[in-house]
Amino acid sequence: MSRPKHTEYKIPQHINDYPTGPQYEAGFLPEKNAGWRTFKPVVNHDECIYCLRCYLLCPDGTIMKDNGKIKIDMDYCKGCGVCAHECPKDAIEMVKE
Repeated sequence: MSRPKHTEYKIPQHINDYPTGPQYEAGFLPEKNAGWRTFKPVVNHDECIYCLRCYLLCPDGTIMKDNGKIKIDMDYCKGCGVCAHECPKDAIEMVKE
């Protein structure tokens, strides 16, 4: 799994320049997490059924598919908890940092 690279944000000139689809690489975020996250997601891979609901709904695109398991890029995760809330098997738990 390769780490995303910091990408300089450029204002799109046309609607077609905006990234589309359910997710894009975390490197599209203008900067890394500034350290204000209070809770972080922890995945229980034994409970995860790999439905990819978290992958599809992550607002920051920090969840990646890696050989049948999900991985979360903590450099870009803001700790919003959407992934844990939407997991049908409660395989993602938000724990205090």
